[in-house]
Amino acid sequence: MKTIDDINFSGKKALIRVDFNVPLDDNFNITDDKRMTAAMPTIKKILKDGGSIILMSHLGRPKDGPTDKYSLKHIVPHLSELLGTEVDFADDCIGKEAQEKAKNLKIVGVLLLENLRFYKEEEKGDEAFAEKLSKLGDVYVNDAFGTAHRAHASTAIIAKFFPDAKYFGYLMGAELANAEKVLNNPKRPFTAIMGGAKVSDKILLIEKLLDKVDNLLIGGGMTYTFVKANGGSVGKSLVEEDKLDLAKELIKKANEKGVKLVIPTDSVIADSFSNDAETGNAYNDHIKDSWMGLDIGDDTIEKFSEIIKKSKTILWNGPMGVFEMSKFENGTKQIAHAVVEATENGAFSLIGGGDSAAAVAKFGYEDEVSYVSTGGGALLEYMEGKELPGVKAIMD
Repeated sequence: MKTIDDINFSGKKALIRVDFNVPLDDNFNITDDKRMTAAMPTIKKILKDGGSIILMSHLGRPKDGPTDKYSLKHIVPHLSELLGTEVDFADDCIGKEAQEKAKNLKIVGVLLLENLRFYKEEEKGDEAFAEKLSKLGDVYVNDAFGTAHRAHASTAIIAKFFPDAKYFGYLMGAELANAEKVLNNPKRPFTAIMGGAKVSDKILLIEKLLDKVDNLLIGGGMTYTFVKANGGSVGKSLVEEDKLDLAKELIKKANEKGVKLVIPTDSVIADSFSNDAETGNAYNDHIKDSWMGLDIGDDTIEKFSEIIKKSKTILWNGPMGVFEMSKFENGTKQIAHAVVEATENGAFSLIGGGDSAAAVAKFGYEDEVSYVSTGGGALLEYMEGKELPGVKAIMD
């Protein structure tokens, strides 16, 4: 793997694709800067070498070109603070100002380009657009794992213009190394915790994991598709009616492969999808007609926690319930606690980005697990065995 440790950046201009797609409030204050702090080791290494830096990123999903709401200018003050140096800003990413500022960038200077997605060519993977970006730097570094599964101009196409000068940043390297550790060299027992709303979203990953794990714990909304497939009455709980046969097939495959597939036995139920709903508890195969399951119940928490605490490798992707609502957060919180306890006892725990990362952050456990991925979709696709365009572009 070609990483930035393979090169001294002294006197070079490094064009770095980062993922600074951070959440902003109505006053453009950053509400979570983890994606920015995750890129700091790479940026600081290059500056320490005596290189200069041109940063490019996207922010949000602008539909009609430049929009103040999605301008990266809003993050410049905080970026300058994180780096302890003034960061210059170009109000475009390929225009005259960007070209001039990149050309005149001083040694150990930092320039942030405007939002790449102000150009539709970025998401289309346009080669001419990628070539214009490439002319801004001497070396290309990809440190944006969160967009590595997209064949965009700045994440995949641009690399061809740096045939002998393209590298992974530290974050990309860490993401891939941790994913590989879980996929190809797990200590056992290996337990995967799969949550989220739909079986269809996780089918490829579940099938892949059935060849690798000892235990597969199912949670979240997909629970009720499995329960109904087994003949249970799940009330108004979320069910993918067209995936009942698939759920049965997955249960059968797990049995054939000797994998312990564990489906929740009880739930916290509610009479509506609301934090103000009336709630109760029920066994999952006997949920009242007008009620729905929105979190795992105490029996399931106890059973899952026992399995997790005995595990040596843990992969967690997807919450156990609607953890954004306080009435339905306990299941996810208790499972997070069990993962932390297992980690303290020597297990390796990988939290799979997205809602799982948001959950461990909400409950203050980020620093108590082994690794929290910055890329939900990218990690999911990598775990499924798909080739990530942003990774392949550096490897080729």
